[in-house]
Amino acid sequence: MPHSPPALAGPTSPPSPPSPTPPGARRSRRTDLLVALVAIVGAGWVTSGLWLDPNGRAITVNSSDQALFEWLLAYGAHALTHGQNPFFTELVNVPDGVNLAVNTSVTVYAAVFAPLTYSVGAPATFLVILTGNIAATAFGWYWLLSRKLVRSTPAAVLGGLFIGFAPGMVAHANAHLNWSAGWVVPMLLWGILRLRRPGRWLRNGLLLGLLVAIAFSIAAEGLFFTALACAVFFGTWALDRHRRAEARAALPDFLRGLGVTALVAFVLLAYPLWLHFLGPQRFHGTGFDPVIHAEDIAAYGAYPQRTLAGEAGLGTSLAPNPTEENSFLGLPLLVLAVVCFVVLWRRAGLERRATVRAIGVTTLVFAVLSWGPRVKIFGAHTDVPLPYALLGHLPVFNAALPSRLALVVAPLVGLLLAHTVDLLRAAAPSRRARVGWIAGFAVALLPLLPVPLLSTAREPIPEFVTAGTWRQYVSPGGVLTPLPLTLDLAPDGQRWQAYALSHRQGEFRIPSGFFLGPGGPDGRGRIGPVPRATDALLMRVAETGERPVITDADRAAARADLRYWRVEAVVLTDRAHGAKFPIHTDALREVTTALLGPPERVADVWLWRLTP
Repeated sequence: MPHSPPALAGPTSPPSPPSPTPPGARRSRRTDLLVALVAIVGAGWVTSGLWLDPNGRAITVNSSDQALFEWLLAYGAHALTHGQNPFFTELVNVPDGVNLAVNTSVTVYAAVFAPLTYSVGAPATFLVILTGNIAATAFGWYWLLSRKLVRSTPAAVLGGLFIGFAPGMVAHANAHLNWSAGWVVPMLLWGILRLRRPGRWLRNGLLLGLLVAIAFSIAAEGLFFTALACAVFFGTWALDRHRRAEARAALPDFLRGLGVTALVAFVLLAYPLWLHFLGPQRFHGTGFDPVIHAEDIAAYGAYPQRTLAGEAGLGTSLAPNPTEENSFLGLPLLVLAVVCFVVLWRRAGLERRATVRAIGVTTLVFAVLSWGPRVKIFGAHTDVPLPYALLGHLPVFNAALPSRLALVVAPLVGLLLAHTVDLLRAAAPSRRARVGWIAGFAVALLPLLPVPLLSTAREPIPEFVTAGTWRQYVSPGGVLTPLPLTLDLAPDGQRWQAYALSHRQGEFRIPSGFFLGPGGPDGRGRIGPVPRATDALLMRVAETGERPVITDADRAAARADLRYWRVEAVVLTDRAHGAKFPIHTDALREVTTALLGPPERVADVWLWRLTP
């Protein structure tokens, strides 16, 4: 990074006896522990609704993604302990399977937390990781700021806590284990900064290659954004005429280390990358409309919903959904950020201006790119083209959502705030100026303090599954399907699978599922498989409660679809979980009975037995 605090010189201690810990080091450790405690408490506050009952509660606005990540944790642990492929599974989407390499498989999390998953279950493990993500993001940025970027401890604390609890991070804490893992960014930046050390390019390249592989496993889209932001930032910084000599001197070791990084990352990621781009069930791009999933220009000055401002009624609905409030900094913070930039620019020396310029350019680039291919403001779409229209069809860009590029802006604003506090601490302004700055920071930041995520009770997993009764009706590795068939709108099937896998009950497979796979328009991806006649019919019944007249053609189609999926048992609970609407189980039972005949009552479910 362009600026690092000088190392503090001290007396050389004799080898024996050991000298006491220097006061500065003790203060640093105490501060580290205090910041870690604040970060953990803050993260626990944000996720407190789930801690009331980890197994029985779900995030209100995104229970489907929560169920998906719980399943990924359970499947990853199962794959690790049973010698199965962690990047491709046939347990879901029978008979085609699912390419997890093109999904967010969080393989590292699944492997590291496998003992916890087997001990307390996937939902509790999910909650531990989610809370840890938020806390680690705040602490990780504080650590990077305090060790590498600023001299003042208050500056590092403010910057770290702001970035860790920024509106975009809190929004993605709505069940996104990938995007809430913001700690990977300071980890990667720390590794990149080490590449400039002369003569240590091999060791530092090896280390950064490992970090890249870890980041790819947890948040591949975030890794891409981080690489893109670093290219813009360091490119802008290195082109400054007052920094060119320094950049030129560091370039040979930096490029050598970067080459080692690429080689190590490629070796570790060769198989998942092959699956991602060339493997079965792959796709290119996503099924999400980049126009809809682009940031509204007005969103940068708006307040998010899960903050003090949102609770006071100042929140807006300018995001496509509550998990994508990626900017939402509020107008006072935008004004403060501009003031900080101007003050830093005017006070900085010629060399330090390179850093300020790089922050400003990178912020502007990512803000504009986050607006997507066409201008959208206050919810109104226009035909005014934007630079993203030239990038959206390129590889990798076509697999990312433009609105998420705004997540790069908040850390850059945090850097501006931290550097400004650092400058003010060193300059010792007058009492009147200090009061003005404190008031400005308070007005800008206090409304953005987060409140707990919304959570709700979700239907329990039936005794038919928890007691292992399903094994009497499904052969080992056979296919069972809940009603309605599993999808993002009805994720029960993968919740049941996650329970069975994490409690070592064995395997059953399910048709359909919540995943990204091929079948979308123009060769792009879609959520779940292309629906067949029977699952489309039953999903309509589940959502609307309507009871259509069932014909012989419907019965023949149902039998054909069930044979295609190799289903041995069809199961309906008295209460099923719907992620976006209540499931009409009574209507489902009537329509399925008309399709397949009368069910039998087994434990607490209705069951239709089939010959595979």
